[in-house]
Amino acid sequence: MIRCRFFLSVAAAFLGGLLLAPPARAQIEIGPTLAQVLKREQLVCGVTESPGFAQKDGAGVWRGFEADLCRAVASAVLDDPSKAHFVALLPKERVGALQNGQIDLLVSASPWTQSRDAGQKVIYVAVAFYDGQGFLVRRQRGFASAQDLDGASICVEQGTPSELEAADFFRTRKAKYELKLFPALEDAAKAYDQNKCDALTADVSTLNGLRVGLAAPADHVVLPDYLTKAPRGPLVRQGDDHWLNIVRWTLFAMLDAEELDVSKESVDAALNSENPHIRRLLGVDGALGDDLGLPHAWAYRIVKEVGNYADVFERNLGQGAPFAMERRLNALWTKGGLMYAPPVR
Repeated sequence: MIRCRFFLSVAAAFLGGLLLAPPARAQIEIGPTLAQVLKREQLVCGVTESPGFAQKDGAGVWRGFEADLCRAVASAVLDDPSKAHFVALLPKERVGALQNGQIDLLVSASPWTQSRDAGQKVIYVAVAFYDGQGFLVRRQRGFASAQDLDGASICVEQGTPSELEAADFFRTRKAKYELKLFPALEDAAKAYDQNKCDALTADVSTLNGLRVGLAAPADHVVLPDYLTKAPRGPLVRQGDDHWLNIVRWTLFAMLDAEELDVSKESVDAALNSENPHIRRLLGVDGALGDDLGLPHAWAYRIVKEVGNYADVFERNLGQGAPFAMERRLNALWTKGGLMYAPPVR
């Protein structure tokens, strides 16, 4: 019995070392961005301050959905989420900072459009968050959808796409409406909170953030309708396909982990799973990190150190956060949403 336990402990130690210790990187030609990150031993991400997505806490640490995407890439590449360094950028500075090499990865970006994708020498990696314009209303009014807003007054920031889209929405439905225009979104939100209009319109992610700041957040709800498409995701420089693949598959691994029910809390137990999909994802079987120039346990690192997609969403935007945002379009494809990732195999 003692000899049996000895051999079992040796085997367990060998498997743990094989999976968790960083083996030599595969002999492939790595791209310039990964080479720079490895040399620097730090990943530099560009962020724009936005509640729930990227914002400093009381200790000066960047928190949020987008900040955690950066940490997930740092975990895959450097095995340490604390090696993610954040550079605060204004919206007008973001693309330039990526183009000139000031940052390695832009995780706070404008919604994905053809002109932004093709005309700025940058490329969207994948959709990390499906957004779009919506309406914030008071629960007591009993509005079930945007179709119920016929005759409503709408607070909106003047001179923005939101103003134009709201007008188009009502005109195409031949519905009555009144737009109340304000020079800044904060002013529109304040007027709405003071009951000077029936609804507030902006992107759904923005509305959830503004709702938290209202006098009685629980009395308000974002309607389920989307007036526009505004897919968001991280950006990398064009021309470095190797780095593009690393960032893309970081996000895909987080989605696949959620679909396989492998979370930050359960990932260690999942190492003993007999499910071949889980074993490949976590690096127990196969050598799927080789083509990325990463250790076999790259996806295990992401889930262990940062979490799967659900972990990150709920921690920053969902029920575990002040936002209490519903997943909706950002739910997995198996649960009525649009989030879908190719398998790690």
